Amino acid sequence: MTDRPFRLPPLNALRVFHTVVRHRSFRAAADELRVSPQAVSQQIKLLEDTLGLELFVRKGRAIEPNEQAILLAHYIQAGFDEFAEGLRRVGKIGQRSRINLNASPYFATRFLLDRLGQFRQIMPDADLRLTTMVELPDFVADDVDVAIQWGFGGWTEFDQVLLLRDIKVICCTPEIGRGLRAPADLLAVPLLHSVLADRLWPNVLAHLGVVGAPQRSEIRFQDAATMRRATLAGLGVGLLSRIDAEEDLASGKLVAPFGLEVMQGMPAAQIPGFYLVLPKAHRRVKPIASFCDWVKQEDWAGVPDRGF
Repeated sequence: MTDRPFRLPPLNALRVFHTVVRHRSFRAAADELRVSPQAVSQQIKLLEDTLGLELFVRKGRAIEPNEQAILLAHYIQAGFDEFAEGLRRVGKIGQRSRINLNASPYFATRFLLDRLGQFRQIMPDADLRLTTMVELPDFVADDVDVAIQWGFGGWTEFDQVLLLRDIKVICCTPEIGRGLRAPADLLAVPLLHSVLADRLWPNVLAHLGVVGAPQRSEIRFQDAATMRRATLAGLGVGLLSRIDAEEDLASGKLVAPFGLEVMQGMPAAQIPGFYLVLPKAHRRVKPIASFCDWVKQEDWAGVPDRGF
């Protein structure tokens, strides 16, 4: 014998209940809803009969929600908030110019901000809202239309386009570098990892012909900027993006004991990059589609044209 599916009470009964809880009064709720107190009482009785429990403590003309009513009111409020959010978002489709963009912090600061002026020339009326988040956002919960995400692809439920490979360079302070004469020496020093790429160091070591496991504890970081600072501080050996590495090598703060091309010849699937990622349905919104077209046409590896 199977349990019968739970049937939700009528939405109107939930709305009346929520109003009564807010006012702590049938009459005040009736005034707000523009119905009679008797109609309010009937809806509350319907809800209580459906749930099989009482929701209010009645003391003469005064009422107080009991523990179950307070808990239920919390969930009903959350439900109404979700309804309002859904209606707000549906109402924007087809008529809005706002684009909610979330970009990898590194891509935003190193590549995107210098070029946004070009997109503004294409769509001067676009209301672009930029946030930065290391991990791929929840497009619904975070109210994001399109993302530029660091990683290795693989977000098969979304549209994704590779914009730029993020070539890494093995970097460390000169002091640490003096002890790195061959790739196998990397096993004896702390390796600085990205939490989003557990396999990056193992793949690089395997590509360099290193066999064995690291002998020192590893340190993991959420973002590229923090890993770079840790490398500069001498906490270990980091895999830095090419732009950062070239700056720190030129200043003498870091060295690249195995050169700039340690990733040359690695399988493309093992080299991270920055990807344009968005739900397929979002491309139906014209401002978002225009932004995506611009992003895909840009030469992100080249020098930005700021239009000055």
